Amino acid sequence: MQKNRHYLCIVTSPFMQVDLELLKYPIGRFQRPVAVTPELKQAWISAIDALPTWLDVLVENLDESQIQTPYRDGGWTINQVVHHIADSHMNAYVRLKLALTEDNPTIKPYKEALWAELPDVTTVPVNVSITLLHALHRRWTSLLQNMTDAEWERTYFHPEHKRNVPMWEMTAMYAWHSRHHMEHIKRLRERMSWK
Repeated sequence: MQKNRHYLCIVTSPFMQVDLELLKYPIGRFQRPVAVTPELKQAWISAIDALPTWLDVLVENLDESQIQTPYRDGGWTINQVVHHIADSHMNAYVRLKLALTEDNPTIKPYKEALWAELPDVTTVPVNVSITLLHALHRRWTSLLQNMTDAEWERTYFHPEHKRNVPMWEMTAMYAWHSRHHMEHIKRLRERMSWK
C-alpha cells in the first residue's frame, strides 16, 4: 500500500459510497513493468487491439443524456473520454513511428484537458472517434506485431518526465490507458444500471 495515500469518499446514491481513488483509477495507477516478456507484449497488443470493440459495446444504446454524463463528479463525460482516447492514441501512434524512424526524438506533450474542451469534442458524435480508433488501432497493432526486439528497445525523450521512454514501456502504458478508460465507462454504466 502506498504511503500518504488519501482517500475521499463520495456519495453516489443513498446506498453506496465510492472511493474517489477507485473512481479515478478503476484498475489502479499505471505501474511500469519490471520485466518484459513475449507474453506481456502480446497481452499489451491484445488490449490495444480490443479497445475499439470494447467501446462499441460500452456506448451501445446510450442516449445523448447518458453520453454527456461524467464518469465521476468533476470528471469527464463519456463523450469527452471517448474523444480523449482518440486524441491520446493518435499521439501515441505518431510517437511510436517517430521513435522507430528517428534516433531518440523529443516528443511534444499536449494539454489534454484543453483538447477535451475543443469544438470537435463538444459537437462531434462519439461514434466518429470510435470509427477513427478502429482504423488507428488496426494500423497500430499491425506495427506492434511486426516489431523486432531491437525496435521494442528504441526510445523517445519525454520532456515533461525528463527521461527516455522505451517502446515496450509506452506500449504497456497505452494498454493500461485502454483498460483504464474502458473501465470508467463500464463502471459508470454499472453504477447507473444502464442496460
